[in-house]
Amino acid sequence: MRFDINVKSGKPAYLQVVDQVRAAVASGAAKVGDSLPSIRPLAEELRLNRNTIAKAYTELERQGVISTEAGRGCFISGTTSPLRKDARIKLVIAEIDHAVVQAHHQQIGRDEFVRLATERYDAFKQRRSDADKG
Repeated sequence: MRFDINVKSGKPAYLQVVDQVRAAVASGAAKVGDSLPSIRPLAEELRLNRNTIAKAYTELERQGVISTEAGRGCFISGTTSPLRKDARIKLVIAEIDHAVVQAHHQQIGRDEFVRLATERYDAFKQRRSDADKG
């Protein structure tokens, strides 16, 4: 798994790591049982403090995305989300709100925004389907 941290984004680095792992799991790029890089080498590679990576992994474990096995490392978990559906919907709404604000700033109208969202959703489903077959 490759990580890309944008220090100018305004989003904390640990949340960028969390989002990237979640996206990899959602897209099928990371599968159940896949291991995550160890904290120290990943922190060195990304030029971040080890505590930043540890915080990201702790958050991912709290969300049920990964599990930690003592002496072995962190692995993508096979469990379903521990969050209730209404909590998951709130998380998605927050992301949609962010995208709506960005669309507004980029002067993208409602119809085009909905068309783009539909295209991206369909492309994601296709990638996921292709990954499940392969």
